[in-house]
Amino acid sequence: MIAPHDEIGMEWGTIKFVTTQTPLSSLPNDSLTMNPTERRASATLASIFALRMLGLFLVLPVFALEARKYPGGDDPVLIGLAMGIYGLTQGFLQIPYGLASDKWGRKRVIVLGLLIFAAGSLLAGFADSLMGLLAGRALQGAGAISAAVTALLADLTRDAVRTKAMALVGASIGLMFAVSLILSPWMASFVGLSGLFLITAALALLGVGVVIWWVPPEPVLHTDVQRGGLLSVLKNPALMRLNLGVFVLHAVQLAMWVAIPAFLVNAGLGKDQHWQIYLPAVLGSFLLLGGLFALERRGYLRAVFLSAIGLIALVQLALLWLTSGAPSIAQIGWVLFAFFCGFNVLEATQPSLVSRLAPANSRGAAMGVYNTLQSLGFFAGGWMGGRVVKSFGSQGLFLTCAALMVLWLLVAWPMSAPSRQTS
Repeated sequence: MIAPHDEIGMEWGTIKFVTTQTPLSSLPNDSLTMNPTERRASATLASIFALRMLGLFLVLPVFALEARKYPGGDDPVLIGLAMGIYGLTQGFLQIPYGLASDKWGRKRVIVLGLLIFAAGSLLAGFADSLMGLLAGRALQGAGAISAAVTALLADLTRDAVRTKAMALVGASIGLMFAVSLILSPWMASFVGLSGLFLITAALALLGVGVVIWWVPPEPVLHTDVQRGGLLSVLKNPALMRLNLGVFVLHAVQLAMWVAIPAFLVNAGLGKDQHWQIYLPAVLGSFLLLGGLFALERRGYLRAVFLSAIGLIALVQLALLWLTSGAPSIAQIGWVLFAFFCGFNVLEATQPSLVSRLAPANSRGAAMGVYNTLQSLGFFAGGWMGGRVVKSFGSQGLFLTCAALMVLWLLVAWPMSAPSRQTS
């Protein structure tokens, strides 16, 4: 396997990435030990996700309350639209960004997306009305870099360590979610919602610096090989099963949180104390990820993947059962811990499988479709969760989520783990 040498040139008005080739580590291809380039790629690209997602997550816990202070903030429909428009615009642009990264290179697309995201954050930070916030959130979503980032991570890692690399990205996102639950209310009390958006812009610009100076250069793949297309991705049954899966997973995740906060309040935990349940559940689930890599190496990836889907289905049934009585906070905490265990496994394995099943010259397109379905899952989950809770209560919601997970399990059952490529 060949890796590019770390050399970056800068020109006024443009970013010039200079790529040369030097032999990579002599580690065997099936070794689960990351070589220096893989460690650097995993750490830096995970940090880009972390900086971007921390900015997003800092806003969400206080957005609905703070947005009411703006002109037009008395309209709950507009507030909901301002919150959700980010996922909608991001969903529509993931595929174009992925295709663009196949054609023009991952780093250029990532830098462009981060700059657009920063511009949207500034627009929201200086907004003086709810419509201004909505416009800023929509522009934030236009910086849809997830496909390009995960495709670049796949380019820079071997199949044997791909799941581990993707798990680091997933762990960084989960950790930022937990951190934001603690920091957001405290920071908002000092700087307000506008200040949180300005901090988000600064974090995005910091991410640009990470891309330019610390992320390893791209491999020669993007200048030497024939480009792939979207059609080959859409015709691949294995990829489409994974795309359906990520849609269901994130629809269920967001739909759950329509009911979970009220569930915890009814159990006696104040809304400013919910992080005491979320943080241990998220961090504890990370400790079990190490076993995933050993099981994958022994050929149990399919079994672990399907078991994680089944586990989340059981979590929904457990929540359904708990709603029929008076559950304790500890019971809810253990159920959420089980949810995050299954969720983290799927968050690590699904993008890894997509990158391994997709042809290298269509990897950006494949990750674009995958991230599009992920974003649309968020949007559908919020819409579905609100509608189902309004019509059938939280029991109807958890029963619907359980049915969706069982449907996914049936669709995913024919899957087989892809063989590892030699380069």
